[in-house]
Amino acid sequence: MSLRPATLGAARRAAAKRLAAELGPDATPALDARLLVAAAIGIAPDQLLLVDDRELSEAERRAIDAALDRRLAGEPVARIVGEREFWGLSFRLSEATLVPRPDTETLVEATLAWIDRTHGRDKPLRIVDIGTGSGAILIALLSELPQSIGLGIDLSEEAARTARANAARLGFADRSLFTRGSWAESCGPVDVIVSNPPYIESGVIQTLDREVKDHDPVLALDGGDDGLDAYRAIVADLSRLMRPGGAAFFEIGYDQGRALSLLATRAGFVVAVHTDLAGHDRVVELIRPN
Repeated sequence: MSLRPATLGAARRAAAKRLAAELGPDATPALDARLLVAAAIGIAPDQLLLVDDRELSEAERRAIDAALDRRLAGEPVARIVGEREFWGLSFRLSEATLVPRPDTETLVEATLAWIDRTHGRDKPLRIVDIGTGSGAILIALLSELPQSIGLGIDLSEEAARTARANAARLGFADRSLFTRGSWAESCGPVDVIVSNPPYIESGVIQTLDREVKDHDPVLALDGGDDGLDAYRAIVADLSRLMRPGGAAFFEIGYDQGRALSLLATRAGFVVAVHTDLAGHDRVVELIRPN
């Protein structure tokens, strides 16, 4: 008689136990197991408990085992299942895009807070997302700003295609455009600029967690020797890109707030720094004076 799990519930519990034993105490084995088992059999995670007693086919067992092997090899759950939730929306991923992270929602919150103070969410604004990746930041903003339009730019054509597909699937294709480009060289004056550019120091990348260094695209990570190359390139062009009275919002590493603030202040911008839920510097806000 086979000792392999016969039902979905048994498979999910066995997967969680295996993940807990091999990934250690800082992992999230129960959540990972639920997401991986659900994706492997093609069911929504929130529906999994409703069919706990359903018997598994041999093909489903193999699919679950393959997903677990990938997770235990260090691949992030989002890469295995092919999508990640951000701002309540589900974004599909590709090899050219970062996995959207909860900390990046601080950038969306800071941008919306400024819009609430200065314009109101029903104002028709022009937004540019530099280094758009999956399109998560721009699409999240458009979901809150019904009259606004946005342009997402990325150095990777594959990333631009991924973002374009996400916008179409989520219903924002008519208010967005995604294109390959070098920073914002192809756009004119706009109201709001957002960016989560590469900001990891080149020499640090190989010391990062394997989920990042082995699976995130280097193009989206490598910020040069001091991690500030992308910020320098964008800030140097901001006066052309952004209307007087406009604002730019940049995600940063936890220790980069002072360096970017100095760079932006010297360029004539008014600067504020926003922290994430852990209290770390996460977003630098730049205002172009009228």
